[in-house]
Order: sequence, then C-alpha cells, then structure tokens
Amino acid sequence: MTKGSLTSQNPDNALTAMSWWCLLSDASWIAHPSLRKMSDQAVPLSSGYHMPLLGLGCWQSPPGEVELAVEAALDAGYRHIDTAFIYQNEEAVGFGLHKWLQKTGTKRSEVFVVTKLPMIGMYSSGVEKFLKKSLAMLKLDYVDLYLIHMPVGMKGKHDQDIFPVNDDGMLNVDYATDIITVWKEMEKMVDMGLTKSIGVSNYSIKQLKKTNAIARIQPSVHQVELNVYFQQQEMQEFCHAHNIILTAYAPLGSPGRESNESLPRLLEDPIVNLVAERHGITPAQVLIRFLIQQNITTIPKSINPERIKINGDVWKFSLSELEMTALKTLDRGKSGRSFIISTFKGMADHPECPF
Repeated sequence: MTKGSLTSQNPDNALTAMSWWCLLSDASWIAHPSLRKMSDQAVPLSSGYHMPLLGLGCWQSPPGEVELAVEAALDAGYRHIDTAFIYQNEEAVGFGLHKWLQKTGTKRSEVFVVTKLPMIGMYSSGVEKFLKKSLAMLKLDYVDLYLIHMPVGMKGKHDQDIFPVNDDGMLNVDYATDIITVWKEMEKMVDMGLTKSIGVSNYSIKQLKKTNAIARIQPSVHQVELNVYFQQQEMQEFCHAHNIILTAYAPLGSPGRESNESLPRLLEDPIVNLVAERHGITPAQVLIRFLIQQNITTIPKSINPERIKINGDVWKFSLSELEMTALKTLDRGKSGRSFIISTFKGMADHPECPF
C-alpha cells in the first residue's frame, strides 16, 4: 500500500489513515514478537476453568464443510470450537472433533467446546432438554461452556422450528420469557455436570445486572458482536468490573454474509491495512490480534483450511501501543453494530429485546 492508495478509500477514513501514516511508518514502533504457542493462550474464567482466546466460529458453516473445518482448526492449533443448536451443524462439528481426537490421541479435556441454548428453549424445562439434545449431537458427555443464545424466547411448533414465524410473517415470540428462571436452570446444568461453565450472549448491561443480582453461579462469559468498528466500551468496562470474559463474534465484520452495501468493510479499512503491511500479515490477523491482545476471546468463522490456519497464526507478533491506539480510533460507537436483531418482525416488541 502507498500513501496515494489511501486516498481512494472512503474520504473520512482516508483522512484518518493519512493522519496516522507518519507515525505508523516508523518501524521503531513495532512491538517485539510474542512467541508463545496458541495452546498457551487462554484466559481464566470465574468458574475456575480456562478458555482459549482464539476459537473457530461455526455460524453459517454447512454440515458438509464444518466437519473438515473443525479438523483443520484443531490441526492448526485451535483448542476452542464454538457452535450452537440453531446453527444446525452440531452433529458435524462433533464428527470433526471426534475424528481429530481419535487421529491424534488427544484428550477430550484439551478442547474447549461451546454451544448455546436456542430461543425456542427459553423456558424452565427447555434448558436441560436442549442441552441434552446438543450433547447427543456432539457425542459429548459435557460441554465446556453453555450460553443462553438470546434473552428473547420464541414458541416453536417443534424442536427444529428454530425461528418460528406466524402466518402474518411476525416471529412467534414468547412474551412470558423469564431470564431469571432460565438462569436458575442453567446453574442446575453445572450441578448435573453437563457443562463446566455457563454464560450468556447478546444481553444488555441491564440484563447482566439483573442476572448477576440473583445468580448463585455468575455468568462466566458474555458473547457479543465486537470488532474495531463496534468496540462496545461500556460493555467492556462492565464485564471487566464483574469478572465476565467477553467473546467477540463477527471480529472480521462477518464478511461472509450476503452482499450488502451497509455491512462493515473491516478488511478493507486503510488503517487496518496499514498495520497489516507493517507486520507483513493479513488484515484479518490484525483484527484478531487487536481483540485477543485485550483478553477478548475471539471466534472468527471460516470453512477454508488455509484461511483458518492463517487466522490462527497470531502469536508470533504483537501490536504496539501506537497501533492499538490507532485501531481504537476506528470505533463507531452504536452505529458500528451490524447485527440489528430488532429489525426482525416482532422482535422489538418483546420485553427482553436487548437492543
């Protein structure tokens, strides 16, 4: 990249990138390499366990491809796999995991597996029911982390009706959803040995406070959309203060989603590319390193074995204080959110719709 190439970007971003050019072009600001292996990179949870900072996200990964993706990730050193009941690929994820464990002789305990309670399971007896369904598909006795996928409950016609829609096109939401009752059932799953840790996803700070106030077992993890354009500083501060580890989904902006001009173009951002050029790495590696360097667990999604390997190669370098500062200036605040859940018809009417 040259100075001139930056001016071909969005004008506002181009000016920002140009203002960093002289500082970032000084090689003395490059941090010394971090040579620790991926398997050593984990954060302690309030439950007493450790969670690897980097994992493979399995959202929108077809069953026929995610099995190989899981194997490729584990071959590349990943020790954290993130799936969910609503992804409808848990069985294939389990096949990939067990095939790799058998091939390498690795103990099950060395891989951190995450899955999630679906919205149609957001009722008292639904927690155990759907966790056991997930375990059966994964062919596991326990998961390392079980998350409430969304604080909004829905009423499905059957167990595979993961996004139930009424005849009028509105989501069939369950207005009686009680996140406190559901959390108490989540705690029982720990007592039963079906999961080692529990947490939430897509909660608001208000909902976290409400859960913490009654919890016998505090949420260990909160999984949210988080990246350089949407850094969620207030959420970061709250979670840090309450010993809740954040997991970032869409750390690369989720570029695999259907083409939409409104989606964030993180991989094309001039500052991200400038930092990548300084280190001789990819923009994706910069975006991932930016998060894990802040002890934010990160789950980039890919089904491409070579890309999975490259995304995982983030332990041989670190970002300098100047580079981290430059990347933090990219935060767009609330306008940086790209997963607008409330736009689904009927979702915004639910009393627990988080945003």
